[in-house]
Amino acid sequence: MILIDGKKVSADIKAELKIEIEELRLKTGKVPGLVVIIVGDNPASEVYVRNKHKSCVEVGINSIVVEMPAETTQEQLLEQVKYFNENPDFHGILVQLPLPKQINEDVIIRAIDPIKDVDGFHPTTVGEMVTGNPTYVSCTPAGVVELLARYDIDPAGKHVVIVGRSNIVGKPAALLLMQKKKFANAIVTVCHSAAKDISVYTKQADILVAAMGVPGFIKKEMVKEGVVVIDVGTNRIYDPTTKSGTRLVGDVDFEGVSQVASYITPVPGGVGPMTIAMLLKNTVKAFKEHGM
Repeated sequence: MILIDGKKVSADIKAELKIEIEELRLKTGKVPGLVVIIVGDNPASEVYVRNKHKSCVEVGINSIVVEMPAETTQEQLLEQVKYFNENPDFHGILVQLPLPKQINEDVIIRAIDPIKDVDGFHPTTVGEMVTGNPTYVSCTPAGVVELLARYDIDPAGKHVVIVGRSNIVGKPAALLLMQKKKFANAIVTVCHSAAKDISVYTKQADILVAAMGVPGFIKKEMVKEGVVVIDVGTNRIYDPTTKSGTRLVGDVDFEGVSQVASYITPVPGGVGPMTIAMLLKNTVKAFKEHGM
């Protein structure tokens, strides 16, 4: 069994981007800019935003964080998005989800200029991805494909089974992996809670992508020998043996499944670090296409 090390791959991508950004700075006198807008004080969101900002600083991206109070209205947030849509110093706009209940997330996502949609959530961006055109790809699914490529695991002709159908991971991952492109071209099955017995599908997987948000759901007996397992799950569970009283686990029972898998991602340290790395790549892409 080979452990797919997302931390190492993410570090490699950051090192590559740092060199590229410095070359762009010397050539143009400018660097890519990313604004992250966070509304309210969701602890998990605050951690994500801190990590995104820190990673931007590491590679040389000009990053700012705009913090808005929990009682922010939809109109106030739309005004903020409009300001950065029109600001030429920022090439990427990310509004951290989830948003407070008084704000319609879909309205906010649609308000972001598609050329600055480095999160890859705008319907225009998604439409371009569906048709196979160059675009910003949602960061977590892009990270999944990048991990496969960096470990030379070619999905072409393989049966990829994705458990989960979210707009953030399941659907875009399926669309990416079925494209007629390098490190794609797979036969893709998407299964979810409507299946009477999900193991019927998971046992067929050459590559299994688990993204349903249920701790330890995928067990050893649900997969075949030699399967490649990409665990996108990020679940915090109770653990009295840790200092915080909790620990992070994936959607896969790592201890059991790792006994039969040929490759597997850990949680933490697998797909998670890749999400931020792909956000940085999208921001550099936005700068090169629209900011130079």
